[in-house]
Amino acid sequence: MALPAAAQSLTLPQALQEARANLDVAIARGGLEAARADILAANHAPLPVLSAKVSSIDLQHGIGAGPLLTRKRLDKGVGLDWTWERGDKRALRTRAAHEAVGAAQEDLQDVVVQQLLATQGGFYDLLAAQQKLELMQALVGDARQLADTAGRRVRAGDLARQDANRIEIEAERVRADALAAELDRQRAALVLAQLVGRMPQAERLAVEGGWPTPPAPGDADLALLLEGRADVRAAQARVRAAQAAVDSARALRRSDVTVGASFDHYPGTSNRLVELRAQMPLTWGYDYQGEIGRALAQLRQAEDQLEKTRRGAAADLRRLQLEAATALARARHYETDVLPRAREVAQSAEIAYQKGALPLTDLLDARRTLRATLLDALGTRVDAAKAAAAWQLRAQPLPPEFIAQRLP
Repeated sequence: MALPAAAQSLTLPQALQEARANLDVAIARGGLEAARADILAANHAPLPVLSAKVSSIDLQHGIGAGPLLTRKRLDKGVGLDWTWERGDKRALRTRAAHEAVGAAQEDLQDVVVQQLLATQGGFYDLLAAQQKLELMQALVGDARQLADTAGRRVRAGDLARQDANRIEIEAERVRADALAAELDRQRAALVLAQLVGRMPQAERLAVEGGWPTPPAPGDADLALLLEGRADVRAAQARVRAAQAAVDSARALRRSDVTVGASFDHYPGTSNRLVELRAQMPLTWGYDYQGEIGRALAQLRQAEDQLEKTRRGAAADLRRLQLEAATALARARHYETDVLPRAREVAQSAEIAYQKGALPLTDLLDARRTLRATLLDALGTRVDAAKAAAAWQLRAQPLPPEFIAQRLP
């Protein structure tokens, strides 16, 4: 196969390895780290508040003479206040943050799976584009050879000029198709390069490897696979986080108490005065119905989203299973039945034309049929490889260490 100059060769394992560290995965990892930081933000008690005050400033008689801190008639004080949270508010918001981390972890796994699916598809698309270009280049050579032969026969008076022109036109059409195949190869290389992070000189990217021979997808417990999907588990975690948010909203009904103390200094009265205080909000006429109502609505929304995700995932698994079986059967049918017949017809037409037993029109039709069949067979290989890879990736969840690996 003719690869581009200074091609960057890439195997499927290499492509999958590099796809695990692409920008989409990095963004998802950033979301996970942010969610983990939210646990630290949630799991701490309210911070104490340090305050300083100066009061009882007599504007009518003045504040007197002497040093500011010891003799002037000013009530100076330093205080410390702290809020006592009631109703397990800290534990509840921490639980919600933990569930959010679980959802972010599942989101990361789903992003990795999506990127691996896209990378596998991009790899097989580029492999097919390379083989299509190789096929078209071979057909260009055959068509050019037939055109040269026709030219010699015209000069020898053995072929009409009109037939030679038709052969020349067919050769140019094949050449134009080869140029389009080269463009398709460059497009496929650009797509794969973006997925694996090899954008510099992406059009020179090439892949190495052959077509897999996947087994037919057997019967599988779709219900078990459904509950193991990352998107379903993420939706489940969000339901649990929403339930924790509801509990947190209900905990607001138990008012927090702020307690504090201050040490005061007031010359002329006493140099050592202590103030103790406690305060709490009075929920007269309002019992946090708005916060609780919003949390309940978001819980119902999360439950509906979980059901929607389950239904979509079930349909997706069934679709992948059907596509894998159908694509594999179609590819085998082309390889064992359609393609051999097309080759046989084209070979017979070549022999018959050389012996003068077949008109030029039938020969060109046979060649076009073979070319179309070869391209169709290549398309079935691509479909079978992509469908089988997608089914295997969804039917066999990734191990935790495959997901948890950090970026280099």
